[in-house]
Amino acid sequence: MSFAVVNSRALCGMNAPLVEVEVHLANGLPQFNIVGLPDTEVKESRDRVRAAIIQSGFEFPAKKITVNLAPADLPKESGRFDLPIAVGILAASAQVACDALAQYEFAGELALSGLLRPVRGALAMAWQGKQDGRAFVLPADNASQAAVMEGICVYGAGSLNEVAAHLNGVAPLAPQAVQAFRQPEKSDGLPDLRDVKGQHTARLALEIAAAGGHSLLMVGPPGTGKSMLAQRLPSILPPLEQEELVSVWALHSLLPQHRQLFEHRRPFRAPHHTASPVALVGGGSDPKPGEVSLAHHGVLFLDELPEFDRKVLEVLREPLENGEIHISRATRQAVFPARFQLVAAMNPCPCGYLGHPSKPCRCTPESVRRYRDKISGPLLDRIDLAIEVPVLPAEDLTSAQAGESSREVLRRVLAARQLQQQRQGKTNAALSPAELDTAAQVSEEAKQSLAQMLEKLSLSARSFHRILRVARTIADLGGDETVNRSHVLRAVGFRRAL
Repeated sequence: MSFAVVNSRALCGMNAPLVEVEVHLANGLPQFNIVGLPDTEVKESRDRVRAAIIQSGFEFPAKKITVNLAPADLPKESGRFDLPIAVGILAASAQVACDALAQYEFAGELALSGLLRPVRGALAMAWQGKQDGRAFVLPADNASQAAVMEGICVYGAGSLNEVAAHLNGVAPLAPQAVQAFRQPEKSDGLPDLRDVKGQHTARLALEIAAAGGHSLLMVGPPGTGKSMLAQRLPSILPPLEQEELVSVWALHSLLPQHRQLFEHRRPFRAPHHTASPVALVGGGSDPKPGEVSLAHHGVLFLDELPEFDRKVLEVLREPLENGEIHISRATRQAVFPARFQLVAAMNPCPCGYLGHPSKPCRCTPESVRRYRDKISGPLLDRIDLAIEVPVLPAEDLTSAQAGESSREVLRRVLAARQLQQQRQGKTNAALSPAELDTAAQVSEEAKQSLAQMLEKLSLSARSFHRILRVARTIADLGGDETVNRSHVLRAVGFRRAL
């Protein structure tokens, strides 16, 4: 046989479209051509594949070899096509059986020795291949990661020889055992809320944010514990569910440094304020996820918020509202999920001491206005909770008494989340305005108070709905079925720093 077709996958954002690797051997002078819009990495696979086939003990055909990566109008990149190209050449030259090729999809980079190296995006590709009902043959490291998904058949191979022996029925590969999903232990080393002394209002705001999935802005002088509080938010968040874990790992698998990013705990991303818009939201000629997507189902912490470039901050509007980010380039478009919790911290003024009880502020009113104007009204309107974090009294700092631990707070957060799942199947922060009308269950007295505040405070419709969501979460933490006036007033109080 001089023709073979091997299934593989390309990557376009989170999407992994099917690629048919067609291999044709013809008589003539020895040539090796790859067509189908390959980039430089794919073109270089000719030398890797030739060396790997020879070093694995097979004969490299002395013929005119044409490899077509179909569809031809889809850009192909990275070394993931090494393995399917090598398998196609061996099948077309009758060195491996091709009867069962249609049942499999292949991806993997080949070393010159014939060993398989892991590739990025393998989890995203396997996730998509699962929908088509085919088994996936991957490098062993990638196969162990993909085994977190149920209902997928993955084979992990260490070399081209192992793949050929499997296809020939000589030494079949064992399917990768599905990993038993484990929840991370609380002792995994996350910072504990017990370390935070005082700041009772800030601790309560942090608990409300964790219980309802709300965004949070903390304003206060330097050294009051804003960053310390933000770093402890993951310790009171519910653990990742299995579906969330798969989507988080699939996103992280798209990065070149993906091997260090596979954890069971919720992501916590804290980019520096010098980050560019592309670093924050993703992009590039071949779009890759940015910090907002890497924080999917986790926390995005922006310290020194006004120090970020205004253009960088403005790109947060879409993911905060829709939970996803759309990236468009001249030749490619990609959509990445980005349902994260935004936690931000800032000083009240450029010098940081506006309102400090003992240190005078050196800023002029105009410099304070310019500093705060770096954060636009539309972005502030998308933040659910905004609190002031004051300077701690000396007695609080010197007190040996510790506050509640993260474990105790987490117990209440989990109870509130369970109520939300039973009632609407999602967190309160994810409720649409239409869903909020049904789920909020607002008392008549609370509705009247909301109407008065809507007029008195000149609240936008978005702010109104965000106050209602926070009030629903406060009621859930208290175990109340109905949102009453006290819940609404407290929710409005948690926006006083805006």
